[in-house]
Formats: sequence, C-alpha cells, structure tokens
Amino acid sequence: MPPAPLAPLEDDDLLREILLRLPPQPSSLPRASAVCKRWRCVAVDPKFTARFRAHHGKPPLLGVFQHRDDGIVFAPVLAPPDRVPPERFDLRIPDDNPYLGPQLLGCRHGRVLVFDRPRAEVLVCDPIAGEERRVAVPPEFRTAGVNGAVLCADRGQGARRLPLQPLQGSTCGGSQSILVGNVLYWLLSHAEGGILQFDLDRQSLDVIEAPPRMDVPRSWQIVRAEDGTLGLAILSHRYHNIQMWQRKVNCNGVGTWVLLKTTEMHDIHGLPPPARRGMELIRGYAEDADEIFLYLDGIVYMVQLKSMRSRKLWETHHITLCHSFNSFYTPGIGIAGARYNG
Repeated sequence: MPPAPLAPLEDDDLLREILLRLPPQPSSLPRASAVCKRWRCVAVDPKFTARFRAHHGKPPLLGVFQHRDDGIVFAPVLAPPDRVPPERFDLRIPDDNPYLGPQLLGCRHGRVLVFDRPRAEVLVCDPIAGEERRVAVPPEFRTAGVNGAVLCADRGQGARRLPLQPLQGSTCGGSQSILVGNVLYWLLSHAEGGILQFDLDRQSLDVIEAPPRMDVPRSWQIVRAEDGTLGLAILSHRYHNIQMWQRKVNCNGVGTWVLLKTTEMHDIHGLPPPARRGMELIRGYAEDADEIFLYLDGIVYMVQLKSMRSRKLWETHHITLCHSFNSFYTPGIGIAGARYNG
C-alpha cells in the first residue's frame, strides 16, 4: 500500500506556502517560529525569508525616526502585538549639542542615515540587526552642513553599491530625500528655489523649477504621483487646502507642472474641525504607503494621498520631520528584543 499522505502542516512544502501568506507585520514570523522547532526552521530559512519579502513586496511601516530635543528617537505607529518599543530601535548616538551633534538625514530600505558631525562621519544604521557602518565625510564638506540619502539596492541580481553623495546643507536645507524611480529629489532651501534632483543612472545633478506662486506661505512635500512620476503635495496656510501637483515631461524633454486636484482640509476624513486647528505643517512622507505626516496644532496625523483619509498617530510638542522607517522583521528577533528559541 502507498504511504498515507502527510497532514497539511506536516508537509514542509505546504507549510512554507502557508507561512508565506502570513501578513508582513512584525509579529507574524517571530510568533510562527515560536510554535515549534520545525516551524522555526522554515521561518528562519534564508531562502524562505527571501521568498516572504518578494511575495509581500513593500515592507510594513514600523514607525518614524525624529531628531528631537532629546536626540534621535524612534516613534512606533503600529498597535500591539506589532508595536515595536521605542527603546528597541535606540540608535544610542550621543547628542550633547543640538547644533554640533548628530544630524538625522533620512531612512530607506530598513536603514537610517545619520551625519555624526563631531567625528565628520556618516553612519548607516540597521536598527533591527543592531549594526552600523561608518563612512568618512570628504574634507571639503566638513565645515558645512551635509545632506544625503541611503539606498540598499537589490533587484534580484545581488546587492550593488550606490555612491553616497554628500550635499551642502545650504543647498538642501536639511530636507528629506524622496526616491522616485531611480532619481533622488530634495527640496532646496527656499521653496521658490525649486527641487534638486540626482539621477542615479547618469550620476548627474540638476535643478527643477517649482510650480508658480511657491513664494507664498505654504508647506510642501515631494511625493510620488499616481503614475510613479514626480509630484508635490502643497498645504496652503492661507486657504487651508492641499494641492496635488504632477510634473509632466513631453516628447521634447520639456517639463511642466500640472495641478491634479485640490482638497479642502475640512474634507479630509479624520481631521478635527477647522475651529480647533492651529499650526498646520507637512512633516514628512512615507514613500511606500504614499502618505504624508501632517502636524496640526500639537497632533501628528497620517494622510493617505489617494483616498485623503487620515488617522491620528500621537500628540507632541515636537514639530520635527518624520522619517518613515519600513522593514520586514527578522524572525530570530523578538519584538521586545528577546530571541525566540522555539
């Protein structure tokens, strides 16, 4: 007689297919790996975790890093059991002087980029693995502000290094970099100055003119347009609305800005009534989720730009930029920093 078929959860191939379809939240694979040693062997297998990342594509948003009065801190945005405690991602970078201490430059691909001004070094930190690498800043940039971007390139052909491009702070004004396609963008110091772009393929810098009337009081943020091209979200302090702009380039290479839509603040679901609002600022952008961080009089919200629906994150007196941190969570590391032993 042929042997009896294995039960579904006793078949390793079928078990992999089941675990592959778990949600990509931080608690999923660590909790599955704690069921038994057999499940753990599957969950921590490098080939399986690579399939898991490829299957889900975009990693979940775990929280944001901010440079505040008390240093560079992590603020989680998920609810338990997926909430990552702030101390779990503590970068432990001394910050004795807010003007001469470390400067947070940005986050991307599960890495955090910090300029350590006292040591004239750039730190590339992996908060999940608890690792960091240091890169010396060229001498010509050590007396000025520095801006930059972190990229971890892997397109199925193995990792390839992309050059770190330090940029004078007076040019970029400490703004966040936004990756659209294979081009990085920064806002220039003054809105009317336009946008700085760095093409990773051509290794070239260029400046794009801003839309008209950018000199009026507004808060603006580089975003990805719906078709994956360069866009802008502009919050008008005067009219209390958000304008969505897109840059279109014709067959001759001539680019123009097109206003796609205007949404009144009182039409964004989840925001308080206008009478209860004070200061209004855009404080960051989550590239993968296409959401902006909105600061409204002591409260930070996330606004999904396609649906224009919001959710409240936290109350704060800090008005600093929110650098979104997205990553898949390593199965061998617990949410609170303790390892699952199976």
